[in-house]
Amino acid sequence: MEGQKFAGNPQLKPSVVFTGTAKEGSVGPPVGLVDVGESEGAYLFRVALPGVKKDQCKIKCEIQRDGRVHIEGVMTGGVGPLRDSSTVYQMKVQQLCPPGPFTISFSLPGPVDPRLFSPSFRPDGILEVVVMKHRKPPAGGWCPPS
Repeated sequence: MEGQKFAGNPQLKPSVVFTGTAKEGSVGPPVGLVDVGESEGAYLFRVALPGVKKDQCKIKCEIQRDGRVHIEGVMTGGVGPLRDSSTVYQMKVQQLCPPGPFTISFSLPGPVDPRLFSPSFRPDGILEVVVMKHRKPPAGGWCPPS
């Protein structure tokens, strides 16, 4: 049903659900902004995760056959003093996203094959994923015996 709304109006924004730090959204760069692209055989989505560092955090991305995407992870970052080699800084202004767990959920425009996806976490804090569309077997093609 959501995929049909998407296909009929490519400018419609997908429904995106936030929890944890991503939901607060009170300070810092926006977390969880989502771009979705489509080719003949695949979808591409990009999710903004500023403050998430590939080497300091585990990001879990689950993709379901119906196109539902669920991303979870932990925002890192300091509350209190910031230490840099031999210097300690007392933070006077903090506008980056607060540390803590987050989840982001949204739907792609149609069904996918969740086994066929290629994730990439870019240095600029963007999670970029290509996932292949679900292909129906050709009409009159071979079907396994039941």
